Amino acid sequence: MDKNRIIIVGGGVIGLSIGWRLAKGGREVILFDRDRAGRAASWASAGMLTPLAEVRFEEEGLLRFGLEGLRRFPEFVAELESDIGRDTGYRPDGVLLVGITRDDVEYLRFRHAYQRDLGLPVEWLSGVQAREREPHLAAQISAAVWCPEDHQVDNRLFIDALKLGFQKAGGTLRESTPVESIEIQGERVRGVRVHNEVQSAATVVLAAGCWSRLIPGLPGAVQPPVRPVRGQILRLKMTADLRLDTMVWYSRVSTSAVAYLVPKDNGHLVVGATSEEMGYETCLTAGGLFELLRTAYEAVPGIYDLPIVETTAGLRPGSRDDAPILGKTPVEGLVMATGHYRKGILLAPITAYAIAELIFTGQTPDAIRPFGIDRFLS
Repeated sequence: MDKNRIIIVGGGVIGLSIGWRLAKGGREVILFDRDRAGRAASWASAGMLTPLAEVRFEEEGLLRFGLEGLRRFPEFVAELESDIGRDTGYRPDGVLLVGITRDDVEYLRFRHAYQRDLGLPVEWLSGVQAREREPHLAAQISAAVWCPEDHQVDNRLFIDALKLGFQKAGGTLRESTPVESIEIQGERVRGVRVHNEVQSAATVVLAAGCWSRLIPGLPGAVQPPVRPVRGQILRLKMTADLRLDTMVWYSRVSTSAVAYLVPKDNGHLVVGATSEEMGYETCLTAGGLFELLRTAYEAVPGIYDLPIVETTAGLRPGSRDDAPILGKTPVEGLVMATGHYRKGILLAPITAYAIAELIFTGQTPDAIRPFGIDRFLS
């Protein structure tokens, strides 16, 4: 076993972020990805950093983690951009949660009251006030909640920056190299098997997203309870006549349909995303894309004439309680960093800082203690 080597299984935004921090700390890091790094769920994302807008009832612990992740995001991207000399498309846009029907508005009021009870900096707007902030909103929008401290990043620029930063820091990236098994002897990890050869390491970080539990060699007690949740998403091309300045989120209460619209610096307007329990199926469906476009059109009718640039789908890694699985496991040297569900981009920096600290010091940071795999063990 190589005591100085760290192996990361999975090259999405989580694995790359951890790898970059560890390589910058002087460790020998090898990252294996089954395909092209960053081209799965991280690529089929909108890059939203929106803990305020996405707060859910009875998830206060996850909200605190998300807010800390958002707080540390600017320093993370500033250091990354300095290292590689490239922009990541980080923008402090804010989000407008909008409502059209009476039911929509009542639901918005309910959410707004909950946000205020939690002390979140949000503001109730009339339809007129919402259109003053974003003129392209539909005339039928009668109320909105403004979340000014929610931000965004260009997920694809961010991924490419992490790949370059990781390698410039000395990390080794092995793409199109699936890990055949995680090698465990007794109660200690010994490395991974690749191309029928064992690559030894003192520490293995499992960051393979929704594929994490499928990798052979994991004892049943440490197989992370993660599942794939399909998200279909579109990219439109904004024009001179329609260019959004902020993110827009519309949840149509009557049908439970949700769409968010996220403008990017390159002129793309990302429209997403479905949440479908369809196993590992990544095909696009007429119904999924129709619901996205119909809901987005109700909020911003001007998208009707925008060209479609791309349609894609990704598989988010959802855990049993939809919170990430982070930290040590009963197998010495095996570390979890998976199950981030809809918040992989948002939580990448705080996850990377915490996992790197755990590996450097051997101590679990307080920030990730609530998210250990032990919460699922009987």
